[in-house]
Amino acid sequence: MHKFASRQHPIADVGVRGDINVTPLVDVCLVLLIIFMVVTPLLQKGVDVQLPETASPAKMPENEKQLNVALKLDGNVFIQEKWIPEAQLVNMFADIYGRNNDREVVVKADRRLKYKDVRKLMQTINEAGFTRVGLITERKALAGA
Repeated sequence: MHKFASRQHPIADVGVRGDINVTPLVDVCLVLLIIFMVVTPLLQKGVDVQLPETASPAKMPENEKQLNVALKLDGNVFIQEKWIPEAQLVNMFADIYGRNNDREVVVKADRRLKYKDVRKLMQTINEAGFTRVGLITERKALAGA
């Protein structure tokens, strides 16, 4: 008989462990949380358009009172995320104003549009009764950044 035959294998002394190691799960969840926290502010709300750039756009917090209007390059107008035919715009804005005249209108217009197209939309919004209308812009990237 070998002199080592009486010794058992060191792993056999440990036995079966019933614990689950949650450390990798927690690590993955924290990484995902950080990614979502970084990406969420970068997401645009509503219809996707190429916004005009300004050197120092004013910060305006989003709230429930804001009415988002998007004007795409092809001339289509979206209120919130719903496409509205041009013939129904005046009636739709008047109806929204009649239900809640305290709303702020923010316009997201594509930067490649002519100013007269954006002005025409803003004029339609004003004719419906809205007095607080603003344009959404992006911060201009600094040279060399």
